[in-house]
Amino acid sequence: MFEETKAIYLATRKRHDQLFNVYVMRPLAAGAVAVLQNTSVTPNQLTLLGLGIFVVAAALLVMLPGYGGGLLGLFFLELSYLFDCADGMLARHKGLASKEGHLFDFFTDELKATLLMAALALRLYGSGGYGVDLRYREPHDALFLEVGILAVVVVASAISLTNFVRRPELTGKETPVEAHYETVEQSRAERSPVQEAAAGVTTFLRFLNHYPSHLWLFALVGRLDLFFWIYAFNNLAYLGRGWLGLLVRFGRG
Repeated sequence: MFEETKAIYLATRKRHDQLFNVYVMRPLAAGAVAVLQNTSVTPNQLTLLGLGIFVVAAALLVMLPGYGGGLLGLFFLELSYLFDCADGMLARHKGLASKEGHLFDFFTDELKATLLMAALALRLYGSGGYGVDLRYREPHDALFLEVGILAVVVVASAISLTNFVRRPELTGKETPVEAHYETVEQSRAERSPVQEAAAGVTTFLRFLNHYPSHLWLFALVGRLDLFFWIYAFNNLAYLGRGWLGLLVRFGRG
């Protein structure tokens, strides 16, 4: 079983991935794929399962405002993410990757991101926490509801921006199905030092936005309020940068 799981892991890893995925989630997801590979379970069904578990995680974060509730909510969140990793790996392993499946997976990820911000805002409203000014706010402070609404709008707008700029009408090219089969074994094009530096900055920002990689750390130290602000401002920065590019492109005479 171990050798089979290892073989699946090595064959289905994504070409560009987060370190948390490479060393934690992908190996675990490979084990899930090894168990499910001979069943009738489909990648899309795993995507739906992951979304359902995430809804449970969000509800726990809201209904159990204490430290233990935060850890329990994060356990289900990471379990949801495990299936989020396994669905694509199962698709690549069984040769079922498709544009439709990729879009459906991305769509559910969008729902999770907006749901997470709403759940954290409600959690902070119920339990209290630090504001952006580093001043502690008591439970039921309206600030968290007000900022929570703005944060959900920002995250949803950032997601819409990503969908827009990836449109083939703007990029001039369609993403082939083969792109969803890319693995870590495929070679990378040579990049200049400036491109490497830019890629490093982008990688760090993606790490900040990839909440499964580090949200558990904030839960362990009981500071989900800090994560809330970091995630909101990171999406706001991405949205601002994206709109700057759109203004340059579409605002010219």
